[in-house]
Amino acid sequence: MTEEILALCRAMGAGEDQEELLLPLVLAVREQLSGRLREGVLPEDCGPAFPLAAAMTAMDRLSAAAGGGNTGAVTSFTAGDLTIRKEAGSGGRSGKSLSAQAGELLAPWLEDQSFAFQGVPG
Repeated sequence: MTEEILALCRAMGAGEDQEELLLPLVLAVREQLSGRLREGVLPEDCGPAFPLAAAMTAMDRLSAAAGGGNTGAVTSFTAGDLTIRKEAGSGGRSGKSLSAQAGELLAPWLEDQSFAFQGVPG
């Protein structure tokens, strides 16, 4: 499955210059996501959703490691009448990080992470 995740990362734009970081990142993300699955659920049980979610998360972290995330970078450049601006949430991501979208993709197989009161006297 690691090779499948790596191939998806390459299809999403991971360059050859990022290969040294990509494999350990994919292995770490795969381990992390596997640990969040409900008890008894294996990554293979998620079908194509698991490798895709792992690749999305890895690419999000790779982008952040390379300084490509929304980490306070300059968002506007003006020269005369020309203005170039990079708005937060642009790039077709609907304002959500790839990691957040990956979590939504795997939601049916993940442990319940929501908060609930149980047995609290009212």
